[in-house]
Amino acid sequence: MPPDLERLARELTAQHDAWLQAPGWPARVPPAGDDGLWHWVQANHRCNSLLWAEEDLARRTRVADAEIAANKRAIDRHNQARNDATERIDEILLLRLGLVDAASAGSAAPRSLAGPEARLNSETAGSMIDRLSILALKLRAMRAQTLRTDVDAAHREASAVKLAQLLEQRQDLAGCLHALLAESLAGRACFKVYRQFKMYNDPLLNPALVAERGSLPPAA
Repeated sequence: MPPDLERLARELTAQHDAWLQAPGWPARVPPAGDDGLWHWVQANHRCNSLLWAEEDLARRTRVADAEIAANKRAIDRHNQARNDATERIDEILLLRLGLVDAASAGSAAPRSLAGPEARLNSETAGSMIDRLSILALKLRAMRAQTLRTDVDAAHREASAVKLAQLLEQRQDLAGCLHALLAESLAGRACFKVYRQFKMYNDPLLNPALVAERGSLPPAA
């Protein structure tokens, strides 16, 4: 396996954890100009981290409705950026594996170069990396529950059981990612870039936004 893909499969979960512990995370933005694989892995993880915080805030019940509305709008922005990063990860990985036509990789309809003998994996490598990012956030939050001093022992013990289950889930998923990359490189498996086409974020496709625009007076 090429060194960058081998490193990804081997170091991804540890890097997810390291970013979560880094000072200033996730406010710190990845350096501009870097369009490499790890840049987009970090961008995806950052979006998930920001989403996690906004989702917590959006569940508040003792604040003004305007604050919840602001949370919901931030969730929309971060979720769109998260999906964009996931798609970019898939593009880069497929180019590294030689499984997508380079000229079409960034288009709305990337052309697969996988051979007929390669089984098509229903989940992309990028979506697996996205799920591993979310698992890192769940692990951090559940680990914190096991350390709380304002709850009883039963709460901590139940959280410890859940923590062990989450660790197993992450280990299993990381193994599946490694296997998919290895099998794709060997020509036995493949995946594709699947565009999310988030219609509700598109002012030309969301019928509510189209109607809202139509009700506005023409520009002077």
